[in-house]
Amino acid sequence: MTGDAAPAKDVSRRVTEREITTRVDLCRPDGRLNPAAVGWSRTPLHRTNIRGWGRTMRWEYWCLTSPEHVFAFSASSLDYLASEGAWYLDRTTRKDVSSRSLIVPSRGTSFSERSGEGSVRIGKGSLRIAVDETAEGTRLRLKSPEFDADLMVHRIEGRDSLAVVVPWSSRRFQYTVKDLGRPAEGTLVVNGRRIKLSTDDTLATLDHGRGRWPGNILWNWGAAAGRSRGREVGVQIGGKWTDGTGSVENGLFLDGRLHKISEELVWRYDTSDWMAPWKITGERVDLEFVPEHVRSADITRLYLHSREDQAFGHYRGTVIADDGTAVEIDNLYGWAEEVQRRW
Repeated sequence: MTGDAAPAKDVSRRVTEREITTRVDLCRPDGRLNPAAVGWSRTPLHRTNIRGWGRTMRWEYWCLTSPEHVFAFSASSLDYLASEGAWYLDRTTRKDVSSRSLIVPSRGTSFSERSGEGSVRIGKGSLRIAVDETAEGTRLRLKSPEFDADLMVHRIEGRDSLAVVVPWSSRRFQYTVKDLGRPAEGTLVVNGRRIKLSTDDTLATLDHGRGRWPGNILWNWGAAAGRSRGREVGVQIGGKWTDGTGSVENGLFLDGRLHKISEELVWRYDTSDWMAPWKITGERVDLEFVPEHVRSADITRLYLHSREDQAFGHYRGTVIADDGTAVEIDNLYGWAEEVQRRW
């Protein structure tokens, strides 16, 4: 997309969403979306029982941040191919390192049916990824010519995440889980440089996705977690890809509890200058995001085209909690992105 500014709605729009509190299958036996699965939950309750081919997308994305480092990786399967990527940023020097692999056909991959249970594997390309749920937490392992990582993301009992089903139609739908700000530790080697990450200052965020997608999609995603004004705070926001579906992936986390925000937000930013401040607003959200680094990629492989611009920086502003309290967001580190996929 080109132009001086990203297209946006003039005003936010409320939606009516249903909270799901019991386990449910994402799909009916015929492969279509189960109407009982549409809604949101505070923990991963959906079994993503997607069978066969049919524009099926499965992915797992993790991002770990600390005052000095950012490390992120993704593993995805798109029926006929698998894609994986890893990226590291030294926040002090602003130098980054990346690694990417494509597997055609999509073999040697395994994705669990339920977030928080089982394992994820991609082991046929030059970049090997393993994600395993253990009694202690989620173990992340990755090896490539540039990276060698062995990390543990701890699980805090009783803490909320945000899971949402987005229904484009009965045949096209997406299930996503956003799990923000979990403490992490372990060892990361970047081009021979050994880095120790500690739970004292390292937070990990998960983006888990399973669904059947349309051929062309554009989305915004923003997330941030940390401490702000003496409280543990997380912000999860999205846009464009959910517009008109009746579902949104927006929420505020306060001391581990989710405050669900059921409205389509307005995103304003400059696509000719990704380092310019972003504005995300709604009836309950008034945020400014100020980037300090931008990661951009434009990739075409076979039938897949992916363009992504992901900015890392700080959020500030206010978000309204469920009880009407205005929660001040002050210098909260995270990211905001625009991504377009065609496949």
